[in-house]
Amino acid sequence: MLKTVNILNKRARFDYEIIEKFTAGIVLAGTEIKSIRLGKANITESFCEFSNNELFAINTYIEEYTFGNQFNHKARSERKLLLNKRELKSLERSVQAKGLTIVPLKLFTNEKGMAKLEIGLCRGKKTYDKRESLKEQDTKRDLARIKKEYK
Repeated sequence: MLKTVNILNKRARFDYEIIEKFTAGIVLAGTEIKSIRLGKANITESFCEFSNNELFAINTYIEEYTFGNQFNHKARSERKLLLNKRELKSLERSVQAKGLTIVPLKLFTNEKGMAKLEIGLCRGKKTYDKRESLKEQDTKRDLARIKKEYK
């Protein structure tokens, strides 16, 4: 049961420039935590949105629990995120004023077995920035290969 789960959103790091990171708790229904512990979740297409001064993760996919009964959860639904009031206000101000977005970066379980979502305050990258980051990754990969050959 204490197996740690790390589900990453690799697409977010490619599409967005991450300005600030926060760790938020998630309000989950009964069988959702069981599916997360099995690693059957996906956050690549999800985003966060404010509604009535509360933050929700939208379009987060948590697969239905296979051993669940008729009280099983829906795979895609809005899930409330738990943050301090001060953090919520600063996030809401920066989203409204600066036009930034909030994107889930990582879904994980902590030492106590509780599911947490790492969210990032992000600014969208332009296409030339994306090409530049791809070139940077290629050069790092090539340098690692060369270093490996000469060791």
